[in-house]
Amino acid sequence: MRILLLHPPHTAIGSRIPKENLPPLGLLAIGGPLIDAGHEVKLINGDPGPLPLPDMVRQAQCYKPDAILIGHSGSTSAHPTAIELAWRLKQNLDDVTLIYGGVYPTYHWEDVLGESSNIDVIVRGEGEQTVVNLISVLETGKDLSSVNGIAYKKNSKPFATPPAPMIRNLDDHRIGWELIDFKDYSYWGGKRAVVIQFSRGCPHLCTYCGQRGFWTKWRYRDPQKLAKEIAWLHREHGVELVNFADENPTSSKRAWRAFLEALIEENLPELLIIGSTRADDIVRDADILHLYKKAGILRFLMGIENTDENTLTAIQKGGSISKDMHAIKLLRKHDIISLCTWAVGFEEETDLDFWRTYRQLLKYDPDQVMSIYATPHRWTPFFNVSKHRKVIRDDLRKWDYKHQVLKTNKVPAWRIFLWVKIIEVLVQARPKALRRVLFHRDPEVRHGMRWYTRMGRRVWLSEVWEFITDSFLKDGPILSEYWGTMKQDPENALSSGRDQTTRAGKHSLAVTKALPTNPVTKLIKVDAD
Repeated sequence: MRILLLHPPHTAIGSRIPKENLPPLGLLAIGGPLIDAGHEVKLINGDPGPLPLPDMVRQAQCYKPDAILIGHSGSTSAHPTAIELAWRLKQNLDDVTLIYGGVYPTYHWEDVLGESSNIDVIVRGEGEQTVVNLISVLETGKDLSSVNGIAYKKNSKPFATPPAPMIRNLDDHRIGWELIDFKDYSYWGGKRAVVIQFSRGCPHLCTYCGQRGFWTKWRYRDPQKLAKEIAWLHREHGVELVNFADENPTSSKRAWRAFLEALIEENLPELLIIGSTRADDIVRDADILHLYKKAGILRFLMGIENTDENTLTAIQKGGSISKDMHAIKLLRKHDIISLCTWAVGFEEETDLDFWRTYRQLLKYDPDQVMSIYATPHRWTPFFNVSKHRKVIRDDLRKWDYKHQVLKTNKVPAWRIFLWVKIIEVLVQARPKALRRVLFHRDPEVRHGMRWYTRMGRRVWLSEVWEFITDSFLKDGPILSEYWGTMKQDPENALSSGRDQTTRAGKHSLAVTKALPTNPVTKLIKVDAD
């Protein structure tokens, strides 16, 4: 079959401000198995540019696919664009099967199928094997119910088949690197770059994160095979930087050390690696941090999340302030940049709490900081503890962790935003930080911090301008009305097929408001119950 993979353009400021893009790993991971199964596959990525939706549709028409797969790593905030794209495709292509996958449609399959008549099938959970099975059934005309891990309309009602088995060996399916032109993708100030995964999932229980529920179990690739693949990308395609998509690649010290040693053995002195990890893993690995540096690791993002011990306990972060501070010092000792995220919205903050946060961040002395807003997706435990709170943004395009979506009772939204932006500037502009940006002894570290500072300044100004020109945030429905409720524990949300969710009350209205004014809004049901 002729299969088209579509990656909609993302509307988030963080995607639009940098004039650089990374390849869509999720779709490439789907593309490799489809190519190996004998299908003709093409990728259209709407992020570079960005590519207007009519242009994506015209390219799709030229390709004349039998099936189209839509997916995006920013699953929730990209959903309105994906739905609009689906409508446009169905208006212009006859007899094409439209398949939709990602975290958001996995958990909201019933809502999506009920709201849009243009989505034919939803892939739930990991897609590599499920998509191959699905395309085989579509090609032979067999009953869709024979495919595990999907949802579709049966007798005009949303229906989900039993979940697909978890992929136990991540090396069973390859990434379809041949679907991209490597020259089109860069990061870190012009360095040719790709995204890759060492592992999937996370063994920790943080209440605000959906990694554990979606991936079900932490697994990792063969360290030697991954090191050889990275070496091949560097030597054959000129890749200079690898961005690890893992939430927690360092969970197993033994496996992570084996990967570092295998990568060092490949002798790639010009390759740089960035990614995310936990502060307690850095402290645990104090004796092998020299291997981190030798393997090319230049920056790790660490989610310190909050500077209050009680809040860290409440969100089950499993870390501590002392470990956070120690990890930052250890990374600095080995000339590895520490990018620390701190989150707003876990509790009902006061102005005094923000002042304390600022003082604590100064003590942390991270190289870089990034603020995020705790976002209560329906599949996270954080939803259950926040469902009584009011929603102040019903535009799903803003549910990207960079916009406040929940009301706080003690500090109004505008003052929270002011606190966050002022703290960002003061922490990044402190003399210690500026000295490192301007005069760090390691030229790669210096380049990385200067690039982040330039990009961060543009994002900061854009966020301020957006907030000033945005409509005033108004009280909306309470969260439980907006999202609806899960009928089971989010961690086990993929453990059964049918009736996984209830309809999401006001959420249908929210999706309608999120879309631009065009005929697609007529296809979205407004549920006033």
